[in-house]
Amino acid sequence: MCMSRILKTSGFLGLTTMMVVGLYQYTLLESGGVPSWLVGGHAHLGVLSILAVVMGFAVDAFALTGRLRAAVSGLFVVGQWLLPLTIWVGVGFGLTFLIPTTFLWGVCLIVSMLIMAWQAWVSESTTPGGMPAPASPADD
Repeated sequence: MCMSRILKTSGFLGLTTMMVVGLYQYTLLESGGVPSWLVGGHAHLGVLSILAVVMGFAVDAFALTGRLRAAVSGLFVVGQWLLPLTIWVGVGFGLTFLIPTTFLWGVCLIVSMLIMAWQAWVSESTTPGGMPAPASPADD
């Protein structure tokens, strides 16, 4: 349960960060222009954060456990944050020696997705019709 919570929390935190960066980009746009490296990192963080939320639910739905669950969650969160941050820091602050590490962060994301693809292939459905069990209504 904890690993899916980490994915979901990381996703929502990433989306919040992406929104703040979007507002910052707006202020830059009003004063002259937005650097392309800032836009690229913003887009990556947004998409990867949405995927982190989805992955959090998918990890639960496919009932991943143990090392597979930890690998999917850990590799995805590392890739989700370090890929856009490397772009921002590497290009934005002129630390271009960091740019080649984006390949490593991309590999983390790919391995995480491959584990989930494998899990989707080998998992048996827990409910009729191939759908996850329905959610219980919340106590409000």
